[in-house]
Amino acid sequence: MTKKLQLGQLGENLACEYLVKNNYKIIERNFRQPWGEIDIIAKKSDKTLVFIEVKTMTENSATGLKPEDQLSTSKLEKVKRTASLYANYYPELVNKNKGWQIDLIALTIQGTSGSTLSKSNGLTLRQGSGSTLSKSNGLTINGKSCSINYYENIA
Repeated sequence: MTKKLQLGQLGENLACEYLVKNNYKIIERNFRQPWGEIDIIAKKSDKTLVFIEVKTMTENSATGLKPEDQLSTSKLEKVKRTASLYANYYPELVNKNKGWQIDLIALTIQGTSGSTLSKSNGLTLRQGSGSTLSKSNGLTINGKSCSINYYENIA
């Protein structure tokens, strides 16, 4: 498995763990259609169906890019189309009063160059400072620092 795939899989695993710790129920992962994929499909505690795109990067201060910057307009359109198909195919999962939404989880992992990426069993979540757009959390993975930004209802 390439480092990029390994990093993406680690990010999705961490995102699922974050969601479960925040009372989301994971319904499905990596739902694929010819025109798009949804990383995580979950239900919030208020019964809203949530389609979650996960973007993971290692920290790279030289470029100044953040994982959030990697979500292109065309990728978001593909996620919307795939989410709409899923919601129409499984109407019993969509709460009439809450509907469905698309969220983004952006993870930045510091200090991973040249090392194997893995999640320790002793993963700890620490509440960090958030903005009006996101909930931010810090993680520690095998002694490496990781931050999560969670953006709700992005589309």
